[in-house]
Amino acid sequence: MNGTDNALMAQVGAGEVSKLAVLFERHHRPLFRYFVSMNRNRELAEDLVQDVFFRMLRYRSSYDPRQSFTAWMYQIARNANVDQAQKRRGEVVGIEEFNERRPEPVSTAPGPEEAAARGQDLGLLKRALERLPADKREILVLSRFQDMKYEDIAAVLGCEVGAVKVRVYRAIRALEQIYFTLTGERTA
Repeated sequence: MNGTDNALMAQVGAGEVSKLAVLFERHHRPLFRYFVSMNRNRELAEDLVQDVFFRMLRYRSSYDPRQSFTAWMYQIARNANVDQAQKRRGEVVGIEEFNERRPEPVSTAPGPEEAAARGQDLGLLKRALERLPADKREILVLSRFQDMKYEDIAAVLGCEVGAVKVRVYRAIRALEQIYFTLTGERTA
């Protein structure tokens, strides 16, 4: 798929702007989830997705088809998010990713107690993610929720792959600490 995305964006860069519609169909949902995860605001996320595709059109001549399309797109997304955050400084930023999940199929195996515990755990995890600093939350969103490769994340963040691995590890450890603190609060 990625090679196809690279080829499509190269065609957009060459003037076939209608090909951007195919890229929009493929990538608007993951971008939306990324923005909702970072901003906790569905309307803002929709606006930012549109902004990303406008920017892709505007900067199409800067795209290098030898580079990862996904990394290039998320660099644009990250810049759009930073620009928007500067406009609305002072608002709280968090994550709503878990509210977006579709309900799991009904199973006869787990009982209501287990389902309630799972719901509480998911709520605690959501609260823990909200308490993470923005940089740690972002790297977890990119690596775990957007399923981006470490190489692409390194390109987005402008660092080495090893640094991405360290940052993901540290973010997971920070999330664990917050989660277990919240678990202790729940049982106390």
